[in-house]
Amino acid sequence: MRTFLKAALAAVVALTLAGFSAVPGKAASAAEIDADAGATMQKLYGRVDGGHDLARRAAGILVFPSVVKAGFGVGGEYGEGVLLVGNRPAAYYNTISASIGFQFGAQARSVVIMFMTPDSLESFRRKQGWKIGVDGSVAIVTLGIGGAVDTNTIRKPVIGFILDNKGLMYNLTLEGSKISRIDR
Repeated sequence: MRTFLKAALAAVVALTLAGFSAVPGKAASAAEIDADAGATMQKLYGRVDGGHDLARRAAGILVFPSVVKAGFGVGGEYGEGVLLVGNRPAAYYNTISASIGFQFGAQARSVVIMFMTPDSLESFRRKQGWKIGVDGSVAIVTLGIGGAVDTNTIRKPVIGFILDNKGLMYNLTLEGSKISRIDR
C-alpha cells in the first residue's frame, strides 16, 4: 500500500510539473496580451478608488492579466504580461516562481505593478531578470474604508495590486517572483 501511495504522489507531482513546463508553449500573442491587459486595467479602475489617477501618474505599468498558480506539495506560478509606458505597449514579460510546502489546487489572479517614478521604471528595465524582493520591492496596495487605497503605500516607488474575480486580494506577496522580458 505504501508503494502505491508513493507512486501516486510521484505521478501527481510529475503531472503538475509537466503542466508547468507546457505553459510557456501556449504563449499568447502580443494582441491577446494587450487586450487582456486592457480588461485587467478596467477591472482595477472599477474596484480601486483613485485607480485612474494612480495610473496616470505612473511612469510605467506592468500588467499580468492572468498569473496561474498550481501545485500539489511542489507548486509554481506563471503568467505573461505587458509593460505600458505612456499607455502604449513597450515590452512583454513573464513572471515565474516556484514553491515547496503544503499546497493543493490551482488559482488565477491578475497582477498590476505600477512604477511611480522614472528611476524605478529605469531600474526595472535595465535588469535581464528582475527578482521581486532582491532587485526591487513592490509595496502591495490594500484598501481602507470605503475602497480607498492606503496613502502610505502609494508613496512608494513601486506599488502592486493583486486582483481576483471578486476584487483586490489581501495578505498576498509577490516576493520571490522573477520577471523576465520575452519576445512577442
